[in-house]
Amino acid sequence: MIGTKGTVTAVNGNMVDVRFGGAVSMNEVCYVLIAGKRLKSEVIRIRGEVCQVQVFEITKGIAIGDEVEFTGDMLAVELGPGLLGQVYDGLQNPLPQLAKATGHFLERGVYLPPLPGDKAWDFTPVAKVGDTVLRADTLGTVPEGAFVHRVMVPFGMYGSYTVSSVKPAGSYKVGETVAELKDDKGRNFPVSMGFTWPVKRAVDCYEERLKPVDPMVTRVRLIDTFFPVARGGTYCIPGPFGAGKTVLQQITSRFADVDVVIVAACGERAGEVVETLKEFPELKDERTGRSLMERTIIICNTSSMPVAAREASVYTAVTLAEYYRQMGLHVLLLADSTSRWAQAMREMSGRLEEIPGEEAFPAYLESTIASFYERAGIVRLKDGSLGSVTIGGTVSPAGGNFEEPVTQATLKVVGAFHGLSRERSDARKFPAIHPLDSWSKYRGIIDGEKVAYAHGFMRRGSEVEQMMKVVGEEGTSIEDYVVYLKGDLIDSVYFQQNSFDEVDAAVKPERQTYVFGKLMHVLASRFSFPDKNEARVWFNRLRQKFLDYNGSKWQDERFSSLEKEIDRAVAAQSEGLDKAAERLLA
Repeated sequence: MIGTKGTVTAVNGNMVDVRFGGAVSMNEVCYVLIAGKRLKSEVIRIRGEVCQVQVFEITKGIAIGDEVEFTGDMLAVELGPGLLGQVYDGLQNPLPQLAKATGHFLERGVYLPPLPGDKAWDFTPVAKVGDTVLRADTLGTVPEGAFVHRVMVPFGMYGSYTVSSVKPAGSYKVGETVAELKDDKGRNFPVSMGFTWPVKRAVDCYEERLKPVDPMVTRVRLIDTFFPVARGGTYCIPGPFGAGKTVLQQITSRFADVDVVIVAACGERAGEVVETLKEFPELKDERTGRSLMERTIIICNTSSMPVAAREASVYTAVTLAEYYRQMGLHVLLLADSTSRWAQAMREMSGRLEEIPGEEAFPAYLESTIASFYERAGIVRLKDGSLGSVTIGGTVSPAGGNFEEPVTQATLKVVGAFHGLSRERSDARKFPAIHPLDSWSKYRGIIDGEKVAYAHGFMRRGSEVEQMMKVVGEEGTSIEDYVVYLKGDLIDSVYFQQNSFDEVDAAVKPERQTYVFGKLMHVLASRFSFPDKNEARVWFNRLRQKFLDYNGSKWQDERFSSLEKEIDRAVAAQSEGLDKAAERLLA
């Protein structure tokens, strides 16, 4: 229903000034009418009888005097069965259907229903007539891929309701009424399987918010062991262009221990998004044996799409994540890249003539980024089940400068920092996460004291390496040189993984724990070598055995044979254990 109307008074890029008569609210959706098309926009500032709106489309052709219609509704997404497996733009338009309707060059002003309205779903009622229900309570279920999709009381229905009728088990479309609810005044409200929710309002229909504790296994050794991510936690992956941010995200999305994966390409290059769109349907999901795309949603707003929609894509993605969290599922949201979302904010802030902050970013950059990451979390629902949203965002600082505002604002709110290094990327080390700059506040899959002991060799080995660059290898003692070789060993055989190897690309927790214990025994052993050359040769041979060990299948004959070779080599060279490590290995 159209409410207030207005007219365009000024156009500045994708920001349009509108003079209106009536009631208008912040973040309200409006449409600019031009040549028979309706361009979707959002109110971002109101001053007297004039408001500024950001248009989510190309604004070419908009002129002073053009009509604007305000809807009275907030920018919202439609929630219901049929979301999984979809590819949307930032406004929740299904892109494959949009391409069929308009061709591969998408037309502006064309908006399609996000949920398939012609598909029938097998509805099974859960609530009974006479039951008292609250918002987010389950009325029934429908199968959606490998999951049981809960048909819930719409999140916007505050208060208590009585179920006055509910449809019997059968096939129904998303828009059909499946239940009727009566409030305390006797008014009946029809409820279908789909409803809308404002994207900028966090879903809070849970009993209790919990502290993220349990690790979210990614099968990347460096992350799970040294810089873990908690289920329901937050982390960021900053790094220079070409350092492997997108590849690391794709590996994580394939193997992370979560139910649903949502990929938000908020301003990423189109080529990288196309690669994701081509690969995901072909990838086999280990859980179901079917396509990985069946439990994935992709929000696609590439750098070639309108800038203003980048912000919408981020909030659309996190709202969909919160929706599936309400079903007791664990969701991983990957935002790539939040730097380009921040650049869109900077562009709009400049057009609003706001006082700029550091590097011309808006003064509210930190609070906006914080409010996004704060929507992550693990919650206990009313039925006692747990659901979580884990958010991982990449940052693309210019020149790999981690001191720039977006990276610093992100570091203040996330629980883990996986900083990618240009030096390690150029050396073809994957993942290129810097083991000395990165950190995590969460608990991993291996005891923290053991991890700290092993990480100490990496830190001390780096110090010896820097010293050798000044005084040369001959100016280094054999004891320091062995420390350097141990640090290099753990870097080569544990920090790095071969993403092209079927076995080593993703390592299960039990294998990580087992191999780490084997490596700990090497690090804790006291070795004696007559000279540095013999030490280097021995560690190089041991490294190759570990690399072959990593590539062998878990607990097969080759795995056991290589393990025995490693044990014999270490036992022959070892002179006992380091006193500090005896307690850890006991």
